[in-house]
Amino acid sequence: MNIIVTGSGGFIGGHLVGKLLNEGHKVRAVDIKPFNEWEQVHKDAYNWPKTDLQLLQNCKTVIPYRADEVYALSCAMGGMGFIENNRAECMTSVLMSTHTLIAAKEAEVKRYFYSGSACCYNTDMQSNDEVVELKEEDAYPAKPEIGYGEEKLFTERMCQLYREDYGLETRVARFHNVFGPEGCYKGGREKAPAAISRKVATAVLTGKHEIEIWGDGSQVRTFMYIDDCLKGIDLIMHSDIREPINLGTNEIVTINQLVDTIEKIAGIKLKRTYKLDAPKGVHARSSDNTKIKQYLNWEPNIPLKDGLEKTYAWVYDQVKSDLAM
Repeated sequence: MNIIVTGSGGFIGGHLVGKLLNEGHKVRAVDIKPFNEWEQVHKDAYNWPKTDLQLLQNCKTVIPYRADEVYALSCAMGGMGFIENNRAECMTSVLMSTHTLIAAKEAEVKRYFYSGSACCYNTDMQSNDEVVELKEEDAYPAKPEIGYGEEKLFTERMCQLYREDYGLETRVARFHNVFGPEGCYKGGREKAPAAISRKVATAVLTGKHEIEIWGDGSQVRTFMYIDDCLKGIDLIMHSDIREPINLGTNEIVTINQLVDTIEKIAGIKLKRTYKLDAPKGVHARSSDNTKIKQYLNWEPNIPLKDGLEKTYAWVYDQVKSDLAM
């Protein structure tokens, strides 16, 4: 097939391009970043670096007439530190999303996938110690995370309306904390598994056996390994699911427990300090997978520990290389 992946220079986009190429598809890989900032560059793709999809004409240029599929992953995002400190920048992603949809509709694209986020859910339901498994309908009445979550919820609605008004077959998955190797692990955009892996690896390699944790460590999350994410994207894209659907695990863990697991993988125990004024997001979030199991007879199922072992090993090698420079 003839496929376009926007946000190809990012973590999920880079893995997705690799998967599609391995399946024999022709892939246009598009990102605003120069090649040296891409997480992965696949030489067999038609690569389009430094392409600003906030501009409608660029979207029309990269999406050819009657392309088979578009995977819209482009957005301004990162870990909680980035999301909370760059709310306005996160909102500008609506330009990329809007113009990519317009271009896909005009090009008569056959199918269109949009990467939503669990950040679209009502934050009032995620503010106390009781862990609520969030159902798809819990996004309304709307009170998403400011900036990033608002843009994601708005674009979900646009995808629905482009399907209803113009016949563009859109699919939307709400990602819940995707992690794995070959992603951002430093610099401010990394997410918790990569950030903690970096801190633990640094402690191992430098002999400074201490770690700083954002918040008090009681925050509750679920984390989905990249291979489950890729499988879910494929299944949802080629299904009849026309409503936004959760894509995440329901294996809950506190941040303290996440640190415990990575310490065990590394064979070390660290002295912990807590940065209570650091960005930490909602208190508790988990994915209700009832609908994805009903639709697909499947849900993300790679154990957290298995994914963390692979992620830590990769991050360790990056940190070791950084320290040697």
